[in-house]
Amino acid sequence: MSDSTPAAPLVLDVWCELQCPDCHQALTDVHALRAKYGDRLEVRLRHFPLEKHKHAHAAAQAAEEAADQGKGWPYIEAVLARTADLARTGEPLLVEVARELGLDAEEMDTALIDGRHMLIVDADQAEGKAIGVTGTPTYVIGDERLDGGKSQDGLRERIEEIADRLLAERG
Repeated sequence: MSDSTPAAPLVLDVWCELQCPDCHQALTDVHALRAKYGDRLEVRLRHFPLEKHKHAHAAAQAAEEAADQGKGWPYIEAVLARTADLARTGEPLLVEVARELGLDAEEMDTALIDGRHMLIVDADQAEGKAIGVTGTPTYVIGDERLDGGKSQDGLRERIEEIADRLLAERG
């Protein structure tokens, strides 16, 4: 029996905004990266609501509530699949998605009203600004930041190159 503990996974932070169509497109890359690396790569969604999208801050708070209720990623993916609907209908859509996923919709509505997750969202955004995030999606792996807000082309391959190198360095 080995006394060694498994290495902590490599972390990929995805600075995202749930009203951003480019972030919805980025899910394809996130799925591919998860499939390739499994539990060797931890993908973390980090909130970076943009001012140009008026429902983005509420959506980020709703995602945190969904995570508290045990369905963070399914909720994130469901909202990203409906960015145009979110732009049109706003917070009612966030509660509707919660209901569709079997979450406590009343609690979701209450969380949006009382702002219980606002500090988490604001802290993510402040950290993103501090490291130079200006748009979404932006990826950070190791000490490298990759901006996907202008183009997704080649980003997954670049993330894989960095991940392969960092994982090889760990042994």
